[in-house]
Amino acid sequence: MAHDAPLSPLAPKTFPDMPAIDGVRFASGAAGIRYKGRTDVMLALLDKGAQVAGVFTKSKCPSAPVDWCRAKLKSGKARALLVNSGNANAFTGKIGADAVKLAAKIASRATGAKESEIFMASTGVIGEPLDATRFDGVLDTLVKDASGENWLDAARAIMTTDTFPKVATAEAEIGGVRVRISGMAKGAGMIAPDMATMLSFVFTDAPIAAPALQAMLSKSVQGSFNAITVDSDTSTSDTLLLFATGAAAARGAPKITAANDRRLTAFKAALDVVLTNLAHQVVRDGEGARKFVGIEVTGADNAKAAKRIALSIANSPLVKTAIAGEDANWGRIVMAVGKAGEKAERDRLAIWFGGIRVAYKGLRDPAYDEAKVSAAMKEQAIDIRVDLGLGKGAAKVWTCDLTKEYVAINGDYRS
Repeated sequence: MAHDAPLSPLAPKTFPDMPAIDGVRFASGAAGIRYKGRTDVMLALLDKGAQVAGVFTKSKCPSAPVDWCRAKLKSGKARALLVNSGNANAFTGKIGADAVKLAAKIASRATGAKESEIFMASTGVIGEPLDATRFDGVLDTLVKDASGENWLDAARAIMTTDTFPKVATAEAEIGGVRVRISGMAKGAGMIAPDMATMLSFVFTDAPIAAPALQAMLSKSVQGSFNAITVDSDTSTSDTLLLFATGAAAARGAPKITAANDRRLTAFKAALDVVLTNLAHQVVRDGEGARKFVGIEVTGADNAKAAKRIALSIANSPLVKTAIAGEDANWGRIVMAVGKAGEKAERDRLAIWFGGIRVAYKGLRDPAYDEAKVSAAMKEQAIDIRVDLGLGKGAAKVWTCDLTKEYVAINGDYRS
């Protein structure tokens, strides 16, 4: 099932250079959890003193690894991250909780880290027990093979229906010292994140304490992972973890304890860049996707209303299939605005496709040109804008089209 689909036409043409970040090393291997002949386990090793922050799914049916991470996050300390693909270890009851405990013991034995400082995530099929004994022996090898350069291999190991590994990186200065933020993500279906994305792990060498990391991460996720949707479905396993090794302190970077420290301005901007980049890559790898769609709502009653309306448009199967058919059907946009449950006035609406206004004041735009709009809809990247003409509320979200391939991929998911 995984990797059988052809590369997404929206995939990046090249991958960024991903230099090592001091204080973290990666390795990946094959444990045969579900897939044959491919890597399905990723291990990240963190130097002593590393700090961690995280956000997780708001699903009322979270996976066992999500429960584990939430409980361990309180200490703010991390020494290792263990991730597997092929099995989500979700809806597995006490068996799933026991599997997480056993995985932590095996990882602790292999890495020397305390079980309480080992974080875990799993992705794949829901409802199937995870055989944690498959980690035994594999992790010993991964500890020996771990390297700061193994970003792409690590990102590939956590893929399921993804067609390409997702990585991003940026730099910033803290107190005049350059620090790096780099991350990876996986996700292609079951994407309507609520606090995080399916799986994403971000690392920095900046010396930032866990409470400050947590505050920045919780804010940055709102305009990135919480502003994307592929199919309106929130995963049981959504996990986003941000680790700070603190290694840049040896180069003179100041230790930061509060998120409102002015020296973090550039770092916050760089964090936003990395998270948004990764979130967009998830959408570009949406199952069966052929179009990358930005939806901007302006003139709403308030920002919350604008985002709700934008997501109503982005999640509409009728809107998404119209985009797949390269049809600028603004009637479906009107429908999605009207059903969102937020304040809207039909005769104040204006709608744009690809920068071309197609509807104005509740009617088709007088200057409407079918040929121009049709040409715009054939592009791989399409921008849709809606102005409600009511207030100053604005929001932007990103989605993709809905194609026959999405149905084929998910119809065959467990086979």
